[in-house]
Amino acid sequence: MSTDSGDDFRSVAIEQLKQLGLSAYAARTFVALTSLGIGTATEISEVSEVPRTRVYDAVDELRERGLVDVQQSSPKQFWVVSAETTCQKFEHEMRQRTSLLTTALQELGTAQRKQEQRGVWTVDGQSAVTDRVLEFIGDADDEIVYMTVEGLLTEDIVEALGEAARRGVSIRVAGISPDVQGTIRDEIPDAELFDTLWMWSDTPAGRLMMVDRNQTLVSVLVNGSDATPSDPRSETAIWGAGETNSLVAVLRAIFAWRLERDGLDD
Repeated sequence: MSTDSGDDFRSVAIEQLKQLGLSAYAARTFVALTSLGIGTATEISEVSEVPRTRVYDAVDELRERGLVDVQQSSPKQFWVVSAETTCQKFEHEMRQRTSLLTTALQELGTAQRKQEQRGVWTVDGQSAVTDRVLEFIGDADDEIVYMTVEGLLTEDIVEALGEAARRGVSIRVAGISPDVQGTIRDEIPDAELFDTLWMWSDTPAGRLMMVDRNQTLVSVLVNGSDATPSDPRSETAIWGAGETNSLVAVLRAIFAWRLERDGLDD
């Protein structure tokens, strides 16, 4: 492995450890010890560019996380746990933190997800829009109508639609090619497929969605293939909820007209 590659790996490791909650000195100390195996404060300082006097503070932080052991010799020597053990410890911490956060947010109970809302809300970035779509699908009780370009009909959305269908939600999908329609029929046998008003492939349209006739979302592709899914410029959506919400009222009328024309409306 080249020196440049080693430097790249060290930089990645340090940055990720910082993201997981370690201080910069602790992250540098841990990475230095990983390459050394066992080392003194002086040796760690030389490798990590952490001042020797601050190595001891960094080691104390790492010991509290169960990542470093100390040999009471003169000078003291420090030993780091394996990469596998380190990852297991961080994964365990993340599961605990996520569980505590989920419980706390659920207990707060301040967000009434289906409450009447005035105006519309915006969300930017394909990943964020997909998260909102998945959330709406998960909240559906009766009916989901989903029009989209097939590139946005991802596996996780098909899976979520399938789960909704299994709990009795009516699924109606449009805007996709015959090949993708075949996938939908295989994965969601009870789904109804219908033609749309628009030629989706020739427009920057992204998604049109209505859930239980009181929650809607519409998006456009902003920069198409020039933007990555996580880029806020890749897709922008607006959504609204509530029986009298203006966006809901407009899209409900559009959906109802089209579905009735296709003979799908009840």
